Parts: sequence; structure tokens; C-alpha cells
Amino acid sequence: MPVQASSKHSHTQPLKGGVVPYLMLEGAGAAIDFYKQALGAEEIGERVNMEDGRIMNARIDVNGASLMLMDPMPEHGHPAVPHDGFNLHLHVDDADRWFERAVAAGCTVAMPMSLQFWGDRFGMVKDPFGVRWGFGTTPA
Repeated sequence: MPVQASSKHSHTQPLKGGVVPYLMLEGAGAAIDFYKQALGAEEIGERVNMEDGRIMNARIDVNGASLMLMDPMPEHGHPAVPHDGFNLHLHVDDADRWFERAVAAGCTVAMPMSLQFWGDRFGMVKDPFGVRWGFGTTPA
């Protein structure tokens, strides 16, 4: 599996969070750029690329937690598959602000922001890469 080596890989800084999602997205590089705009993500370290330009390993931090990303690699047993049956929940200081920023960046509304039966303000969007993001805030 040829890769473009880098002296500064994303693992030089410890991962944040107890569970670190690893998303396989068609166009992982474009997704990283989108998440910077839509979610205020910070890219950590350098992307590790295959010789053909696909991302084999990259890291972003969002809202104090790490998220890993890669492009599909069907030749290594990792084909592209639809993202369904889960969402990535961000418990944030102001769910309305996060929700509105994501929608303004190009996410579609999957569940409008509203006060939920469990007491949080919560809403959900779907990004252009097929991932659903939930935004929640517990009112003071």
C-alpha cells in the first residue's frame, strides 16, 4: 500500500475523546474542508495520502473531540457504503448557532431545531457526504 510519507502525522498529538469515529467518505479531503467551514473543525497534523491522492488517514478535531477520516479503498476491503442508521451528536454551547452555521455551509435540515421531550434544544442536519449531525444544548 504505497503512501506519501510525512514527518508530521496526525498521531503526534494524542486523540481526544473516549470514542473516536473513523469516517470513510468519498472525497475525504473535500469533507475535511467542508467540516472546517460547517463545524469549525481544526485539522490536526498532515494528511497521509495514497500515491493516487486518496486520503488514507487524516484527523480533525470538532468541539473538543477527534474525528478520523479516509477515502474508500475497495481494493483493501473498504468499499464506499451509504451512511445510515447513526448520527454524530455534538453537545454544544449553542445548538442553534451550530445548526445555523452547518445549514449555511450547505447541510440540509433532517430535523428542525426545537425543544425536545428530554429537555434539550436539538436539531439534525445531513451533510453533502451523507453523514447526519445532531446538535444539542441543555438549557440552563
